[in-house]
Amino acid sequence: MPEEALIVVDMQRDFMPGGALPVPEGDKIISKCNEYIRKFREKGALIVATRDWHPENHISFKEQGGPWPRHCVQNTPGAEFVVDLPEDAVIISKATEPDKEAYSGFEGTNLAEILREKGVKRVYICGVATEYCVKATALDALKHGFEVYLLSDAVKGINPDDERKALEELEKAGVKIL
Repeated sequence: MPEEALIVVDMQRDFMPGGALPVPEGDKIISKCNEYIRKFREKGALIVATRDWHPENHISFKEQGGPWPRHCVQNTPGAEFVVDLPEDAVIISKATEPDKEAYSGFEGTNLAEILREKGVKRVYICGVATEYCVKATALDALKHGFEVYLLSDAVKGINPDDERKALEELEKAGVKIL
């Protein structure tokens, strides 16, 4: 049983240029994420993909008093993945309830249980956005006792200064930046 998992964070159409809540140049890491998916799959590692999966009236939307434009609404094109996931990838949907926000793939999901059940000890993380969902997922993975590695060539942030600060915070917390 492999002790490693690749967690692909929020690689969805709405977070790409042209989407509702774009990460600048987020599309530039699609091929790198796909490459990691292939490599980890070949080694028999578990592939996990997190996604925002918001109801129409989600608390994070501006219309509901939240900070963000409507994005990644359940069963819409904007919520679709932009990476090539294997059929047996574990899909983790977060922020699925109208009144609960979730940046981390662990928040309000059974991700930690799934990883433990599969014997995972180390997680490798790629995706968007570095200073939001990637950071929150990495920090929660640490809290749950996993060894955490960030694949720095396969993450993208929104703001370079905030991304740099997030990487420093992750490193201080114990995430290994590769």
